[in-house]
Amino acid sequence: MFATPATVLSACATLLAVLILFYTFAQAGRMRGKHKIMAPAITGHPEFERALRVQMNTVEQVVIFLPLLWIATTYFRIFGWLPATLGFVWCLGRIIYAMGYMAAAEKRGTGFVISMLANVGLLLLSLYGLLATFIAGTVL
Repeated sequence: MFATPATVLSACATLLAVLILFYTFAQAGRMRGKHKIMAPAITGHPEFERALRVQMNTVEQVVIFLPLLWIATTYFRIFGWLPATLGFVWCLGRIIYAMGYMAAAEKRGTGFVISMLANVGLLLLSLYGLLATFIAGTVL
């Protein structure tokens, strides 16, 4: 079986999300070492605390993002490229979030809003796709 272009694009968005996760893990670890904050401590220098919050918030968000991306990719057929596009928007939002938060906590909002809007879009596509599939009678 060959993957559709939409599936390949969503797979690429998924890999980018995983790379972003790896980066946040590495950044938190680097800040832990730079500021000599030994595990299991989760407080210390503000730069470390911001890096840890970026990591944890990204982990929290990816748990919502990935299922929605793949449900939308599977069931939303009108514009097959749209779920993957929202996946890349989510990734961009997370990058903007991380850069803003690392600069100053109050600069995290724009990236958070972008990634949250992408999640809401994926939720709507998922709901529409599942409902359309159910109505079409392709689900027993």
